[in-house]
Amino acid sequence: MAVTATKPKAYLCRRFPKAIEAALGERYQLQVNTDDSILRPEQIAQSAQGSEILFASATEQINADVLRQLAPTLRYVATLSVGYNHIDMATAQALGIGVLHTPDVLSDACAEIAMMLMLNACRRGYEADRMVRTDSWPGWSPTQLLGLGLKGRRVLIFGMGRIGREIATRARAFGMEIHYHNRRALADDLAQGAIYHADFDDGLRNADVLVIAAPGSPELKGIINAERIAQLPENAVVINISRGELVDDDALIQALSSGKLFAAGLDVYANEPNIDPRYRELDNVFLTPHIGSATHETRDAMGWLLINGLDALYQGTTPDNLLGTR
Repeated sequence: MAVTATKPKAYLCRRFPKAIEAALGERYQLQVNTDDSILRPEQIAQSAQGSEILFASATEQINADVLRQLAPTLRYVATLSVGYNHIDMATAQALGIGVLHTPDVLSDACAEIAMMLMLNACRRGYEADRMVRTDSWPGWSPTQLLGLGLKGRRVLIFGMGRIGREIATRARAFGMEIHYHNRRALADDLAQGAIYHADFDDGLRNADVLVIAAPGSPELKGIINAERIAQLPENAVVINISRGELVDDDALIQALSSGKLFAAGLDVYANEPNIDPRYRELDNVFLTPHIGSATHETRDAMGWLLINGLDALYQGTTPDNLLGTR
């Protein structure tokens, strides 16, 4: 970067991949939260005093108080995430603090996780794995662990952005019929024959599998509630790779327990990592710990997107991943 005589001071809230941390250390006076704990806002404000750059992730709440306390020196918040609802954007804008995020580079990884969840939910992956691991497999049986095949089933993708479209590509390869709900219909070249439902409830009535891939936002909190789940066909499957807050846990757990839903696959939860403990008691839910973008390739790409964006800013140009510039 070498545009100033002194390296800018930066604070890293969570550990990043080794190659990314090494590159950050070359560019900045880098202070690191070495134990990788999730810091409370007041801890961030104290630890990052004097920093020009704050590197965060979706686990940190960068609220108005944090931004105001760091404002005398803070120029940029760089979050290793696509979403940025953990950052008080209005306060950042008012204080002139730029926010960078990592769009576009994790679509493939997140789509892969969606399909992994779908396959394991439909084919009873958790029960099968547990049966073998606990030495409780009695041997092959014609009726053992019968699940649902994907071919010919209708999948409704709620949120047909880049990630949603990558999910559609993969689901199509499994022979599924693609439906989607968005605020608006996609152009034909992007929809690739997927069936658009302007009305969400109409889409739900045509969903053997619901995949939640919409971006998190306050207005979508609890949108998958008892009334919406009731619109799904019997024995439907629910997959969530978006935000846990979009789902009413009570409603989903009731539907799984009652047999209304065949299964669910969840990678995200409300109040992570303290998920609703009732999920752990259900055999028909496949759980993963928010690993949608957790591949070496993707996390490195996310880190380099932040680094390159900051390099551009310090060189006087505006990167595409600076929020508010598109």
